[in-house]
Amino acid sequence: MSAGRWLVRAASLAAALALWQLLTSLDVDLWLRFSQFPTVGEVAAAFTDRAATAAYWQDLGYSLRRIAVGFLLAAVLGVATGTAVARSRWAADLLGPLIEVVRPVPAIALVPIAILLLPTNEQGIVFITFTAAFFPVVVSTRHAVRALSPVWEEAVLTMGGGRLRVLFSVVLPGALPGIFGGLSVGVGVSWICVISAEMISGEYGVGYRTWQAYTVVDYPGVFVGMVTIGALGWLTSTAVELIGRRATAWLPRPAGAGRVTRRTTTAARPKHQAAAPVPVKEPVA
Repeated sequence: MSAGRWLVRAASLAAALALWQLLTSLDVDLWLRFSQFPTVGEVAAAFTDRAATAAYWQDLGYSLRRIAVGFLLAAVLGVATGTAVARSRWAADLLGPLIEVVRPVPAIALVPIAILLLPTNEQGIVFITFTAAFFPVVVSTRHAVRALSPVWEEAVLTMGGGRLRVLFSVVLPGALPGIFGGLSVGVGVSWICVISAEMISGEYGVGYRTWQAYTVVDYPGVFVGMVTIGALGWLTSTAVELIGRRATAWLPRPAGAGRVTRRTTTAARPKHQAAAPVPVKEPVA
């Protein structure tokens, strides 16, 4: 990304913070009651105080561990389930209806079920996180696998490749862009649900601490939790996207890659050298 784009993004964030500081410091009450909001300075001071405590980093560790376990389980099982549903008629008939019935249910609505089924709150929060990410990964994987052209699979089968060869050489590599799209959505939804689950039944974590700050009317502390959640969600989503770009580096890039290829081709051929003539196929008498 160019320096100009980074500058525009930084200016956008700075403008939003400046507007927030202006509206809250002047206690603007038009329709939205900004007089109830803490200022940017108050939130920054509260963040500095919280970051200096061990409890803040302990909560951060709990939330990250729950996300890591739940999201990794959802990634592995979601890709496997989505591929099976797309490739197997039996899997589509057995699992497809169940997925479509459970998928519309919000993951946070499963908190009572998690409390009843699982022995500890920690396992229940991980279960909610897993459920939140599982269905986006399943759906994106299923669509990506079904959208693949059968030409490459037929080519591998013609050359003597088996089903595993087709799976790992054609199906999964070809579906990677769609899979990582689902993973990117899944990690964002996981953060939404893990924070909600921590507010309801957690004992530690960013969500639990944010709700605790709200119950004692510590509004700067609430915003500290919101900023922390936003930063963690952005970092994890960016990490998933970067891994996806590395994993799909073989795909053609529409803008930058095309320009680089043209420059390389032009530099490789001297200016005085004409392009190679295209052979013309003579008609058969």
